[in-house]
Amino acid sequence: MNELLSTREVAKFLNINEKMVYALIAEKGLPASKVTGKWIFPIDLVKQWVEAGTVNYPEPVSELPPYHGIVLIAGSNDLLLDKTISFFNNKFQNHMAMFGFAGSMGGVKALRKNLCHVASSHLVSMNNDEYNFPFILKEMKKMPAVVNFCMREQGIIVKKNNPLGIKSVADLGEQGIRIVNRSHGTGTRQLFEKELKKQGINGEKIKGFNDIKTKHMDVGLAVLTDKADAGPGIKSVAKGLGLGFVPICKERFDLLISKERFFDQGIQLFLGLLKEKTFKKAADDLGGYDLSISGTMVYPDSDPDNELL
Repeated sequence: MNELLSTREVAKFLNINEKMVYALIAEKGLPASKVTGKWIFPIDLVKQWVEAGTVNYPEPVSELPPYHGIVLIAGSNDLLLDKTISFFNNKFQNHMAMFGFAGSMGGVKALRKNLCHVASSHLVSMNNDEYNFPFILKEMKKMPAVVNFCMREQGIIVKKNNPLGIKSVADLGEQGIRIVNRSHGTGTRQLFEKELKKQGINGEKIKGFNDIKTKHMDVGLAVLTDKADAGPGIKSVAKGLGLGFVPICKERFDLLISKERFFDQGIQLFLGLLKEKTFKKAADDLGGYDLSISGTMVYPDSDPDNELL
């Protein structure tokens, strides 16, 4: 188990007053859990939270090697992305696409550090509906090329036939409802907390808020096996597991690509799949996807100086 800090210890680690710790939990998402009435802080998650707020990163000291047949993708997971990677590997025998799950923010950081060719991300600003660009502008000195992979339905995965009658995020605050959640740094967690904030709900008071699941499918399986009544996730998972789904929004899921590597053969072959019939059929079969702008370049449409939190 990772080292756990007390409130006093985390205050010392962050060099702040203990009272400020509580404000950071409520307002800035400082990772914490409450056990027997006391707050505890996993040190690894606290360090990740600090890194997520860091600005003015130095330039990476190394570059990815010249393209030699492997496309490295890191970031947010998605069922249609998994299918597309399989299509790529089956179709192009001299190339291989490999995916590393890191969450949307982890993907952006991996791209900044030259650890991957492509980052998959769906981070939404907390004070408007802009996707990815505010975070890119904060994290990276060089703007990557941003290509839309898909639009997809995000919402709440619930049990089949929705026996508790959950109609919106607001209903999750009702007594007795058990949820599971996604980890910090994922776009789904970001959207979920944004919706809770809109409803004036303190997520920490919801049973299971700190029960973290790594991937979308893990959330669906928790609901399917009655370990939870609901959890944030995508429609394709709910459909695949025969569960109910309460929609929140249609979100933009993008591929962020270093401009220096954009015209690498493998990158172009991968992007070419987004216009093929097999890709469109897979999206139809999975459900919850809109491919109207898939494969097209997207650009920021809001003030880059907007706050993220």
